[in-house]
Amino acid sequence: MENLTEEKNAVDLNKAEQFLDQFILDLSANYSGVMTLLGQELGLYQAMRGAGAITPAQLAAKTNTFERYISEWLNNQAAGGYVLYNAENRNYTLPEEHALVLIDKDSPFLLGPAYYVVNSLWNDKEKLSKAFTSGSGIGWHEHHHDLFHGVETVYRTGYLANLNTVWIPSLKDMEEKLSIGGRVADIGCGHGASTILMAEAFPNTEFYGFDYHKESIEVAKRRAKEKGLDNVFFIEAAAEEYKHGNFDLICFFDCLHDFGNPLKALRYAQTKLAHDGSLLIVEPNAGDNPEDNFNPIGRMFYAASTALCVPHSHSEEGGYCLGAQAGPAAVEKIVKEAGYSRFRIAQQNPINLIFEVKL
Repeated sequence: MENLTEEKNAVDLNKAEQFLDQFILDLSANYSGVMTLLGQELGLYQAMRGAGAITPAQLAAKTNTFERYISEWLNNQAAGGYVLYNAENRNYTLPEEHALVLIDKDSPFLLGPAYYVVNSLWNDKEKLSKAFTSGSGIGWHEHHHDLFHGVETVYRTGYLANLNTVWIPSLKDMEEKLSIGGRVADIGCGHGASTILMAEAFPNTEFYGFDYHKESIEVAKRRAKEKGLDNVFFIEAAAEEYKHGNFDLICFFDCLHDFGNPLKALRYAQTKLAHDGSLLIVEPNAGDNPEDNFNPIGRMFYAASTALCVPHSHSEEGGYCLGAQAGPAAVEKIVKEAGYSRFRIAQQNPINLIFEVKL
């Protein structure tokens, strides 16, 4: 009994209170994430954008929703600083700067649809719990459908801001080669956001998007058709199964760490490269040690890695399970083991590491 009292006395209640404050902030953000997703799906942000100051009644009328719900939703948004509240006139405003983050599909700041990814994680919680206790995997295709939409939209934000203007120009002679006309493979292309952006920027080059997920390929084909592109082709194929070759550039956008056997995928890519071809590997920015990544972005990526990346790796043969925070040393080791001799960090930003790889 005396020892228990000593342990309780050793607890620093100030530290407990500080952690409680942090936890409340996290809990508030989680509660409010649902409100953010509703704001997107019901067109509430869209109706507020450019409308200036607006009352709950006016927003309800514009969106065919009920005023009492809208009033409470607006107060949640104002409490979080997502919208601005004028206490004197009791109206609300969505700043244009916030709209760029929340809903503008062509904004380099768009992150609002990331909550579709969060929603998919909650929907797949039971699957993940079983994976934790059984060691089994969860294939990408087995996740809730909100994941695919959320990942496409959020990743496209980074590609829109960097792919054609920073990343490709950072590769030796690649921008000139693609401008003249070449061949590019996009492995694990998903809904084709990266493939389509490149195809639009380099109309003289042929782009091939490969993904094992049939539904994603169908969406990618539809996206390309809507854009009227005739230099992009989407094909259902895994990372070690695509038949086309002679590629000047083979891209792995945010997917190499998901593979059960990235070594096999990299070796296969060797057989599909043209003379003096290159690999472009884009991975989440991470340090080589766990403690290097103990920050808000690292926290987010570790969660995604736990719920998405490691489970998919476990669903495939190979057993590498790199995870989303593998770091450059781990990536370089596999690249060198696959037989490539040249590896360098071509670019980096707070979110991504961009590697150029050559034989």
